[in-house]
This record gives sequence, C-alpha cells and structure tokens, in this order.
Amino acid sequence: MKIKCEICKTEYNLPNAPSGAVRCAVCGNVWTAPHTTKRNGIMVFIAALCALLAATVFAVAVIVTSRRDDPNKRPLVATITNVSTVDDKDAKDGTPKIMVKGTVTNRSDDIYGLPDLIIVLYGEDGAPIARQRFMPSATLLDSGQSVDFSYTLTNGIEGVKRVSVELMDVDQKGTK
Repeated sequence: MKIKCEICKTEYNLPNAPSGAVRCAVCGNVWTAPHTTKRNGIMVFIAALCALLAATVFAVAVIVTSRRDDPNKRPLVATITNVSTVDDKDAKDGTPKIMVKGTVTNRSDDIYGLPDLIIVLYGEDGAPIARQRFMPSATLLDSGQSVDFSYTLTNGIEGVKRVSVELMDVDQKGTK
C-alpha cells in the first residue's frame, strides 16, 4: 500500500495498511493514513459470476417445478376406461349418444381440488369437433385417491373418431 506524508509529500510503500497513526521519517509529521481497501478485480468478477449463476439456477428450478406441461409431472390425471354408445330413450330423434367412463387419480402427496372435466370429440381429420364440460362427482382428492366418472354426451356420435378427457385449467373459462 502506498501512503504519502501530508506535509513533505514523501511517499512510503507499506506491505499492509497501517492500523493507527503514522510518523514521517523525513519531517516528523504524524498523521492517520486513510484506510483504503484494494479490491481485486478478479475476485469481484468471480463473485458477480457466482451471483449470476445462483440466480440462473434458482430461476430454472422455479420454472421447472412450476411447469405443468409435462403430463408425467401433473398431480391429477384423468384417464378414459370405456367409451360406448347408448340409446337415449328421452331423445326425440332416438339417436344414440356417447357414454364416457373413466377415472381421475391424484398422484401427488397433497390434497387437490378436482376441476371440471372436459370431454373432447375428434373428427376424422384429428381436429376437435365438440367439447363438453361437466363436474365430477367428487370435489377433493386425497393423496393417491381416485374417483370414477361417467358422462353421457348430449351430442350424437356422428363423425366422431376419437374421444379424450381433459382437466379444465383454471385459466379456461366457459369451455363447452
């Protein structure tokens, strides 16, 4: 560390910062040397790099744990166990209807509220041709618990090639 006498301007090179008063060997002046900290540029760079890395790891961890796009990570899973046609005796035209049976399972360690279910009917080209939303019989599912559902669609079976079931997202409103 370099210090300079305030009176005669004599410079001194010291290995460490002085801890108290300093006396000039030339003029005898006594003064308190300013305490300066020498920052090592490499250490500051490494510290900043570590902080950036920690922030990146934290952001990735938050994004990965909050993502629900991966079906294997979802706590609630709806599966279809049977799709059949039934004659609707109350229908005026007597057309058969589609009955969908399935199960919703809670794969997490927590209790989850059961959202509405959406039955999606797909046409020959693979595009959805109808959606019907209904409420399952249960409102809460405990850890590892399952609940069965059965729903008869109000639409006929004309042009339906595939049927799927989805759990309604909180963001979806009024899907029918």
